[in-house]
Amino acid sequence: MPEVIINGPEGRLECRYMPGNQPDAPTAIILHPEPNKRGTMNNRVTFALYKLFQARGFSVLRFNFRGVGKSQGSYDNGEGELADAATAMDWLQNQNPASTECWIAGFSFGSWIGMQLMMRRPEITGFISISPPASTHDFTFLAPCPVSGLIVQGGENSQVSSDRILQLVDKISKQKGVTIDVGIIEEANQFFSAHLNEAMEAVSKYVDRRTTKINDSTQKLIG
Repeated sequence: MPEVIINGPEGRLECRYMPGNQPDAPTAIILHPEPNKRGTMNNRVTFALYKLFQARGFSVLRFNFRGVGKSQGSYDNGEGELADAATAMDWLQNQNPASTECWIAGFSFGSWIGMQLMMRRPEITGFISISPPASTHDFTFLAPCPVSGLIVQGGENSQVSSDRILQLVDKISKQKGVTIDVGIIEEANQFFSAHLNEAMEAVSKYVDRRTTKINDSTQKLIG
């Protein structure tokens, strides 16, 4: 997991990057939780997502938002962090010009930033949103959600109820051809403290299903 330093909007951004084995490997960018609450790219959920995509041959990048770790700048309530994420995605795409599949995955605050970025970047083909903060952050920008993806929610999340997540999904699932799956991990809290394996299993199954379909379609075109 080599360290990479890229030039961000407020100075350097500290990253970890692992390239895929193939020149056309799909890409994934992983976004960490609340920077103002000690969230970092080494958060256990963020790191698990990074390893999951790496194991599937993706070129995968995770990084610290401004003001976290070695990243320069200071917390900007989401606006600056969105600019950080866009810069990181530019760098990732420049490293992988042959890639045609791009995923974004985020945990809590990171999922909110990721879904905003998704609205601005049509090259994003899939998303994973873990514990989206739907009770404290505005998701009305998803009108509707442009890309299919997966939301993973803890059944015992004390910050955001499962009903609130289902209501959100109902509001944003309006675009033809877009499906938003929801995986509710019963007894899990917001952080999946004792249920991280179950959460990652849900993500694994979803990513494998989506990428298998993409690979099958490619083989049919080649054939």
